[in-house]
Amino acid sequence: MLTGSRTTFKVRQMLPDIKERMLNQSSIGARSRDVFGLRCLPGECVLQRTVMVRKKLTAREGRGWLSGTLFCTHFRVAFVPQDSPKADDNADPILLGDHDIALASIEKVVAVGPNRTKLVTPNSSLKFTPEELVLYCRDMRVMCFLFDRLTPDAQVIEITYTIAKTYQPLKPGSVLAFQNAALGSVEMKQFLSNRRRDSHMNWFESASDWEQELERCGATSWRVSSVNDRFEMSNSLSKFIVVPQKVLDTELKKSFAHFNEGRIPRWCWRHPRGSDLLRMSSFQNNIYHEKDDIRNLEMVLFGCQSSLCVVVELGDELPSPADIQLAHSRLRALCLGDISSSVSVPDDKWLSTLEGTHWLDYIRSCLRKASEVSCLLRSGHLTVALQEVEDRDMSCVVSSLVQVMCDPHYRTQHGFQGLVQKEWVMAGHRFYSRINYHRESDKEESPVFLLFLDCVWHLWFQFPSRFQLTDDFLLALHDSVHLPLFSTFLSNCQRERCKRSQNVGQLYTPVNGWRDMLGPDSSSDTSDPPLPPVWDWALQYSRERRDGFVQPVAPMPPLQLLQNGNLNTNLDTHRLADAGPGSVFLLSRGAFTCPANLPPWRSGGSGAYRKSHRRALSCENVPGLERLLKAWALTELPQNTATASGSKGPLDPYEPLLPLLMGPCMSLWRECYLRGALHAQAFSHPVSANRPHPVDRLAQEVQQLRDQLAQLSPRAAPDSLTVTSDPRRPDTNLNQSTNNSTFLYSALRPKSTPPPTSTNQRTSRGPPSASAPPPRPTRDGPKHSFLFGHSAVAETRSDPRYHPPPGATKLPKSNGSSLTS
Repeated sequence: MLTGSRTTFKVRQMLPDIKERMLNQSSIGARSRDVFGLRCLPGECVLQRTVMVRKKLTAREGRGWLSGTLFCTHFRVAFVPQDSPKADDNADPILLGDHDIALASIEKVVAVGPNRTKLVTPNSSLKFTPEELVLYCRDMRVMCFLFDRLTPDAQVIEITYTIAKTYQPLKPGSVLAFQNAALGSVEMKQFLSNRRRDSHMNWFESASDWEQELERCGATSWRVSSVNDRFEMSNSLSKFIVVPQKVLDTELKKSFAHFNEGRIPRWCWRHPRGSDLLRMSSFQNNIYHEKDDIRNLEMVLFGCQSSLCVVVELGDELPSPADIQLAHSRLRALCLGDISSSVSVPDDKWLSTLEGTHWLDYIRSCLRKASEVSCLLRSGHLTVALQEVEDRDMSCVVSSLVQVMCDPHYRTQHGFQGLVQKEWVMAGHRFYSRINYHRESDKEESPVFLLFLDCVWHLWFQFPSRFQLTDDFLLALHDSVHLPLFSTFLSNCQRERCKRSQNVGQLYTPVNGWRDMLGPDSSSDTSDPPLPPVWDWALQYSRERRDGFVQPVAPMPPLQLLQNGNLNTNLDTHRLADAGPGSVFLLSRGAFTCPANLPPWRSGGSGAYRKSHRRALSCENVPGLERLLKAWALTELPQNTATASGSKGPLDPYEPLLPLLMGPCMSLWRECYLRGALHAQAFSHPVSANRPHPVDRLAQEVQQLRDQLAQLSPRAAPDSLTVTSDPRRPDTNLNQSTNNSTFLYSALRPKSTPPPTSTNQRTSRGPPSASAPPPRPTRDGPKHSFLFGHSAVAETRSDPRYHPPPGATKLPKSNGSSLTS
């Protein structure tokens, strides 16, 4: 008994250590496995492996070729360089490596052989051994792999067929199979369940999150209502909405039936000058409006203001989802081309074809409308309500852009992530239908969210010093949309997300009425993996890549928020003509009106509507609009901007960022859309060997101008004008200029000094682990690369086509206009 008691005592002492070991084992249970040098996820199976493969590196990755091994699993196509460092067994798993592509992101597979190409499908047959394998991706990337002549032909054909049979387009139910391949193992489920959410961002999933936002904006006269906590009032809205303090929930319930899908006017954001931004859907014309209903609607629409309300109609000037889908499809065809059919846009028609896609026109219209709304909110004592038919597409774009323009908090990484949660995820944007992972309903597919990211990139491109987030962050978010593994994009509203997480039943009681009931089988299906949010960036990218998501910005001075808008400022509301207190105006096509067909406001009375014939900022005349906005900005410059000559006052961080929208100021998101353009266009338009690259010629012209400036400036030091002439200085990459100039290349050095190797090379998911290998021997005589139109042996020659100066960036043919950046 004594021995037993001692043993029991020792076991009790060891219990904390045992529990700690179990927790450690559960936390490291999802550690990756090393299979043939590939770091596999728990449960991931390697379907095919091919050795002696070379991957074509893009300009972002440093150009050249990288030798290694190509793998195909039931989740991804992975490439492992031959001299890559050994993976850390104790590190957390990463879904995709630096040179990997998910199967769900592949759009088509093209096999390149001697003087021919073929689009490979699951049912196609190859009559030749591929020499190159080209993967076109949905995120505008093009992955090119070359097989060595010593690679067995059976492996080449087998891996080509394996990729073609496992990639998208998906069939019904394939998304779940793809998710199970990456996240469905027991170890991975346990690992994801132990992941903690980012506490630095606002998720807008609880009432306290919305109250925190109200406190941050100083909107003390608004409250968080849980009237839609069981999604009875509106299926597409979130559980919590922000309404005025003076509106009771019993009165609020009567307002849902007057709007499409029950999307009533609700608060989004408050400007420090006292203006409020609201969102709502269109009115229901077939609903009878009683006097009490009209009064309640006016209380909701006016919010806490007693002066004016402007309803901004978004459907007249902004593109429809179908227009956005068509423009994006044309943009993809232009930027990627099609090497399987030898179709490419000629050089002299590339820019005109880009203009014909209307993609840049749609970006301009969204930024223009957001600029107008920002100027309205800046006036103060005003309520601006964005109105759309369904309030789930373009209202998300405009409301988010307005807050990015006006609020520096939303230009940080965590603030921007919270903005997407508030205005897109919780507001009920149809991510699942618009992205169309299942490929079932093409009629609803439309990249509305990608259009918004492009608009934010334009703001970042024109105001880089006002953003903490970088273009790398926007590019990573763009690529993550095409990966169906995140709960952020796999539902159309919060109600669908709640249904997936738990099976909710309802129980009726005489006292409480219908209530949600969690039964014994209420847990989600064990076969469905837990989907992480897209904001868990550690699952996708390494620490080095995540460090590039943010950049240091100057601290903004604190601004005194206006409580309830009680501040007498010089308002610009006199533009609204003879408007009295409580007037509602409609802003459409640049004109303020109060038409009689805007139900249900003040119906039945004669002379109840006040019409204003005074024109507002014209949206149809872009030069006139920009001159007016520019003049307004110059008038505010002495008060809000610290100039070089003398500081008249601190910089107001809440002054809206009004972008230039003229044609030459609109640029193409080159880092995103032209990542695969060089691969696609080099097929039909190879550069002549006797003709230098256009970027090289432009660099030579700039160098000549620099020499002329040096001769005309005798007082200046020679080193100050010819920086690159000093061999002790490293190469200066003008691509990383702080003012985002139009230089797309590094300055050329004198001919007497050989250019050193650039150290500014970076990859899309991390730095390359190996330099370009020597050219591989040919299979039968000189190896001819059908895709790139030149011999592989010629890579060792000093050809300016394939060896531009360090940091040089190639453009598509005739891409020298300002439409590309």
